[in-house]
Amino acid sequence: MGRTRVVLAALAALALALGAAGSAQAGVGLPGVVAQVPTSEKVVFITIDDGWNHDPEAARILLEKRVPVTLFLLPGAASYDTGYFTRLTEEGRASVENHTVSHPDLTTLDAVGKDAEVCGAGERIEEVFGRAPKLLRPPYGAVNDEVRLAAKACGVKALVTWTHDFTTWGETPPTPRLKAGDIVLLHFTPTLAADLERALGAARAAGLKPAALMPHLKAAGLA
Repeated sequence: MGRTRVVLAALAALALALGAAGSAQAGVGLPGVVAQVPTSEKVVFITIDDGWNHDPEAARILLEKRVPVTLFLLPGAASYDTGYFTRLTEEGRASVENHTVSHPDLTTLDAVGKDAEVCGAGERIEEVFGRAPKLLRPPYGAVNDEVRLAAKACGVKALVTWTHDFTTWGETPPTPRLKAGDIVLLHFTPTLAADLERALGAARAAGLKPAALMPHLKAAGLA
């Protein structure tokens, strides 16, 4: 099965490289890349990446406030304390999606490498959480048509980047003014609880409520 995916992705990538589809058609039929969801609803989307730091305070906030959240997890980060994440999915409003196996820049890998990273992560997430992920967050937001081809071969319906990164990387960044449909990026770091509260506060200030991402992507025809 894996070999078939790789062969198909490699052939499609070759067709693109040779221009067989024509420049106007490049990318047609591939899963889209979404940084913001077009919607008339007053909603914002909270997403959290990686999974290495399992902060109980962040989990408490998500559970007690019933925050809809999409977790783009690395399988290795989830495996050493799986219960932390299964509690969020079973008792809260969290869904788990694909963030690759080892967080590489997918644009630098060949077809075999892309397949191993995307399909490999999807299979491991399905084993743990009982559901095959349909969304992919490409590490670093690095995407090209070959990445989209590989993602499609692995069952991905949309590649999700972000509108604003609320993660504290060394120092607290300025808080942006959120708009309807924005996708907020957070990470499972030691500052997640504070970063999450800051993002939720920004949503309240803008009159927005966190919402589940996948249903809105489907409603917008993006997944």
